[in-house]
Amino acid sequence: MQGLEPFRICNVFARLCSYIRLIAAYISIVVCRWAGFGHRVNHISPLMGTRFGNLAAIQRGYSGGQERGALMAQTNLPVLSAEGGLSRYLQEIRKFPMLEPNEEYMLAKRYKEHEDPRAAQKLITSHLRLVAKIAMGYRGYGLPISEVISEGNVGLMHAVKRFEPEKGFRLATYAMWWIRAAIQEYVLRSWSLVKIGTTAAQKRLFFNLRKVKGQIAALDDGALHPDQITQIATTLKVTEADVVSMNARLSGDASLNSPMRADEGSSEWQDWLVDDTPSAETTLGESEEYSERMGLLNNAMSVLNEREKAIFHARRLQESPSTLEELAQQYDVSRERIRQIEVRAFEKVQDAVRVAAAAH
Repeated sequence: MQGLEPFRICNVFARLCSYIRLIAAYISIVVCRWAGFGHRVNHISPLMGTRFGNLAAIQRGYSGGQERGALMAQTNLPVLSAEGGLSRYLQEIRKFPMLEPNEEYMLAKRYKEHEDPRAAQKLITSHLRLVAKIAMGYRGYGLPISEVISEGNVGLMHAVKRFEPEKGFRLATYAMWWIRAAIQEYVLRSWSLVKIGTTAAQKRLFFNLRKVKGQIAALDDGALHPDQITQIATTLKVTEADVVSMNARLSGDASLNSPMRADEGSSEWQDWLVDDTPSAETTLGESEEYSERMGLLNNAMSVLNEREKAIFHARRLQESPSTLEELAQQYDVSRERIRQIEVRAFEKVQDAVRVAAAAH
């Protein structure tokens, strides 16, 4: 169990404890923070419930350029190149038809149950216009629109991979959260040599400060007046220190030793920066909580026989889950039989977790 990726562990914990949301959320947050993704839990949309592991998975999934290129190659997406330009790309993606609800549902089921690449292809290409529309909202950050759209496309791919049509909502509703998360993470990584946002408040500031400054007729660059700082902080529900710090960062990369104002004796920008690195006590406590929850999962899996344990691990816990077809060939049974064993094993572990949680 120690070799499991924390991202998969988050997802498994949340699914095992879906009927007791408070416990599931607590377990998932602890594991995500232990893995170094605690600040990203705030991105989760209401549609995702307490499945914090999914968010960590997508953050990990679209962070690398090599993986992005591999995903693009597998799905044969239109390329937004310097030669063709944005207009040609938009013309290309308009050729892909939109899907009717029934067709979308059947394609999603086919991909989920049989991992049919043609079904995934249609689901992705029919939503490229959604990615482009969302990406256009981020053109004001001075980044290549081709990269912004590419990051959004990778977010769409991860949404298709994890989409569950049985829940009743359309893919576009589900995918927009993944697309925005992918694009925003790219913007935050790329925009400045200083890391722009680590908390929900800082990210809200980053993506809304310019708009609010325009509403109150503040200068786009330069220092803010005290009353403007107060007004912005109230509007965006953040601290005044966060407003001052973010305004300095958005005004361009500069030394933190620079004075905030031109007058003599003014404090420096570094005086307003807050160190939110967790203390040693906090890190130790979270590590202990993680170990405790890992023990809970290990004990729960002890109720499985060897075949159930192997199939449960291969389908639910591996970083790259085995397909039903692969396991069917390995055990010389049908795919339906593998699915039945997986479901039975999951129910056993779920019951064991419920009993252990009640007794804890």
